[in-house]
This record gives sequence, C-alpha cells and structure tokens, in this order.
Amino acid sequence: MRFKLLLVLLAISFASAQAAKVDTLTIRSKSMNKDIKNVVILPDGYSKENKAYAVVYLLHGAGGNHGQWVSGAPEIKDFADEKNRIIVCPDGGKTSWYFDSPIDPEYQYETYVSSELIQVIDQKFHTIKSKKGRAISGLSMGGHGSFYLAFRHQDVWGAAGSTSGGLDLRPFPNNWDIAKRIGIYSKNPEQWESSSVTNMLYLIGGKGLKLIFDCGVDDFFYQVNKNLHEKMVERNIPHDYIERPGKHNMPYWKNAIQYQLMFFNDFFNEGN
Repeated sequence: MRFKLLLVLLAISFASAQAAKVDTLTIRSKSMNKDIKNVVILPDGYSKENKAYAVVYLLHGAGGNHGQWVSGAPEIKDFADEKNRIIVCPDGGKTSWYFDSPIDPEYQYETYVSSELIQVIDQKFHTIKSKKGRAISGLSMGGHGSFYLAFRHQDVWGAAGSTSGGLDLRPFPNNWDIAKRIGIYSKNPEQWESSSVTNMLYLIGGKGLKLIFDCGVDDFFYQVNKNLHEKMVERNIPHDYIERPGKHNMPYWKNAIQYQLMFFNDFFNEGN
C-alpha cells in the first residue's frame, strides 16, 4: 500500500515538474502610450542556451482579454511543453479588432501586435527572429485579427490561423464596436471594404504564407468563413479549411486550437 502511494506521489511530483511556465508580461506601447498585459507561456526546460524557439501568438475575442486562451483552453500549455514552443497571448482590448484605428488613437493594435510586441518578445526571449519561427491565430475577433495582420505583414508571420473568425465585417455594421474603430458603415463604406479580410486576398501570392481556418456550422460567422474558403479555392490560394458541428463558444475553440497548433508545428518543422 505504501509502495503504491509512493508511486502516486512520485507521478504527481514528476507531472508538476514537467510543466510550462505561465507568466504575465507588461509591455509599454509607445503607439498608444499605455501598458498592455500579455500572457507568455514558456516550455518546461526553456533555456537561452543553444536553442532558438518558435513562437505562436494567440489573439482573444471581443470582450475577452490576454487570459482568455490560457483559462479557456489550458491544453495549450501542454503543446508548449511537448513541442518546445513559446506561446504569447496579448491583450487586444475589449473590441479593438486589431486595427490601427483611423479615428481613435488609443486603438493602434496592428502596430502593437505586429511591431512593438514582436520586438520585445524577440529581445527578452531566445526566439527564431524571422517569419519561419512565427505563427498567429485567434478566435472570433481574434480570428479576424490574425488573418488581417498576417495578410498585411507577411514579412513578420509565416503561418496564420483563424477559428470562428469575423472575416467579413460588412454584414455586422452595428455589432461589437466595429464602427467605433473604423467609422459608421454608411459614412465610411470604403473603410469597411478595405478592412474586411475577405477583400484582402489580393495581398496573398507567392510569399508562402501558410493558412488554416475553421468555423462551426451553427456559428453566426459560418457563412462568412465558408465564403472566404470558396474565394480561396476559386483563386487557387493554398489553405486548410475545416467546418464541423459547433457554435460560437469556448468548447468549440478549445477543440479547434488543437488542430491549428499541430498545423503550426508542422510549419515550424519544415523550416528546420
């Protein structure tokens, strides 16, 4: 009996030792003149010696914050450990949509995520300092943000994903404070057109950006995701697209991110 108890205690001790380190890193954004919190997950055994680590950046949804991924899908810590990757989850504000807002100087999240955040992470941690070692994904608003940023900054990101992403803003002119970021649709239609990911496919071509996205068939963003997939097929843009039963909720995203992380891991391995 004592021997069995000892084995159990040893197993618990070993499991605790083999655990990713989760910290909150506060970064000063010069573009917005404010401090922003970011979750940083380091794999067990992380060392600055003799190894550079690939990084996955995960963006939260509207109403969420930097802790949404690690609290809603704690399995991402297992991925960091098992695949020896760093995961960074920035705070993107409640409804930033990850734009550089043309009308609100306090919402310059394109600059923050694709420039300021990257610079600090690459300075503080031993990372692969090129797009071969960076991937970005997100849920809902963050799904829009990840594709928006990756399409516009293909020199920064090598792979991008989206789960349940709001990839076409135009059907939702009165939702989630989008109008507060880019103006009222009726007065600024050109801004809505140019800011919708579905209209940004002209940016994709010959640069090797690896893409994966998915959406549940019971999600209110399902049709815009399906439309984007069909546009990509029509234009021969390589990508992985998945639709499965599911709604716009954390149980769906918790499942979906597992597939995307493996997709990113394959991308990182190709670069080695």
